[in-house]
Amino acid sequence: MDSFPEFLNGSSIHDGSSAKVPLPWAGFITLSLLMAVFSITSVVLNTTVIVVTLRHKQLRQPLNFALVNLAVADLGITLTGSVPYVVSNAVGYYIMGRVGCVLEGFSVALFGITSLCTVALIAVERLFVVCKPLGGLALSWLWSLIWNTPPLFGWGSYQLEGVGTSCGPDWQSRDFKNMSYIICYFSLCFAVPFVIIVVSYSWLLYTLRQVAKVGGGAAARAEAKVARMVVMMVLAFLVSWLPYATLALTVIFNPDVQLPVLVKVVPIYMAKSSTVYNPMIYIYMNKQFQRYAIPLLMCGKVPWPSEDDASDVQTVVSPLNNKISPD
Repeated sequence: MDSFPEFLNGSSIHDGSSAKVPLPWAGFITLSLLMAVFSITSVVLNTTVIVVTLRHKQLRQPLNFALVNLAVADLGITLTGSVPYVVSNAVGYYIMGRVGCVLEGFSVALFGITSLCTVALIAVERLFVVCKPLGGLALSWLWSLIWNTPPLFGWGSYQLEGVGTSCGPDWQSRDFKNMSYIICYFSLCFAVPFVIIVVSYSWLLYTLRQVAKVGGGAAARAEAKVARMVVMMVLAFLVSWLPYATLALTVIFNPDVQLPVLVKVVPIYMAKSSTVYNPMIYIYMNKQFQRYAIPLLMCGKVPWPSEDDASDVQTVVSPLNNKISPD
């Protein structure tokens, strides 16, 4: 598809055009309002994670580096994908034209794959994050950049998706160059990280069971709490992105399939909403972040007394066993 459909190329649903649109005006406004709520929440929470980490040395620990990297990627998805989605739905058509579509598709894919790779790195029991934190995180950005750049130079492309108010990789085109790119992209940028996440998730569950059997001291309890937090992040990410991946696979294998509007929209919404869940999880479950994030969010006020519980999730590396242990 080299050009946008008529109703997406500057013809608003408000101007009385006879062009067919996929949703009534109320539907577009509802989508816009819902995404606006997710966008504002995402910007506030992810910015909070970044700011409190930069302000407080106590938070500059290996696992927290990965959490900040994830917050940066999630913030990027929100600013380059969710915010334009809000505006486009508000007016009823895609407002940024062909160039804007390519830039949005590239940016959201870049930040999205980086986010996925970061979750995979976190899930591997901090294999890179503990030993080579910055190297592992740099690798996630480099890997994403390598595989999201080719459509800018003709191998693959970015096109409108859903109800035509956002852009992403072209899953439908049967052109050989596009199909070869999509197969490589899906295999290396989703399937491989997904397998890593599933294997690591299983390993984390096994670790939790072993810790529960052995009991252990404060270090073991702290390790178990970190593992639970990672498991929650993995589950949230999979729940958010699996529907979108399933939709993409469906279109890849059957490009002429006719899907209801709701089936097209919900997976995209779930994927974009993933930017909210991660900061919620680690602000709630990581007492280090919570101790500094809540006062920032509440303008200096703390709604409950602070608790210095030795069993809180503390992301400090123990020099003895290279495991997570409390401060």
